[in-house]
Amino acid sequence: MKKKLLGYYDYTVILTYCGMLSAFVGILRLLSQDYWNAVVCLMVAGVCDMFDGAVAATQARTSREKRFGIQIDSLSDLISFGVLPGIFVYMISGKESFGGVIAALFVLCALIRLAYFNVLEEERQRQTSEKRESYLGVPVTTIAILLPAVYLLYDYRLLKNLICFPILLIFTGTGYLLPIEIKKPGVVGKAGILIVGIAEAIVMLFFMGVDMV
Repeated sequence: MKKKLLGYYDYTVILTYCGMLSAFVGILRLLSQDYWNAVVCLMVAGVCDMFDGAVAATQARTSREKRFGIQIDSLSDLISFGVLPGIFVYMISGKESFGGVIAALFVLCALIRLAYFNVLEEERQRQTSEKRESYLGVPVTTIAILLPAVYLLYDYRLLKNLICFPILLIFTGTGYLLPIEIKKPGVVGKAGILIVGIAEAIVMLFFMGVDMV
């Protein structure tokens, strides 16, 4: 029997892969202290994550493919919404120990949140085929909206102290682990999130253009 590459490569996982690759590019940009483009990469990863579930639902999948989807989505999310924001805050904070500790704890919170979600989701899918209606804890993708907003406020002097970035990670990371039930956004909710993201992107592009003049 002809052996294939490990994993799945059909269109149902393409957005997940694209989101992770965008986040990795963002990490590379951070190594050059290119914070603007790193934030753009974070936002692109957020958009990919918003729609990857809807794309996956358009095709009937085997039990193994569904389990693979759960795992690959969370692994991608850890890089996109855990590691990338953590490195961002560490770099912009001047690579100081305090920023590094907060960033490390934030990534740990994201890791725990995603692993716990995987356990619950696999159990839920064994019991029912209905769509998920709510989450426990703040979704990790929240950082893809909050970090760009805070960076815009900081870069244009509305927030004047770098401490705003570690504080953002402290509150967001805590939210990841709090056992609060949050309703999964429907079409209207996703549209609202998308509009906020587009507004942030437009403002960023405008100010990037101003900086280049």
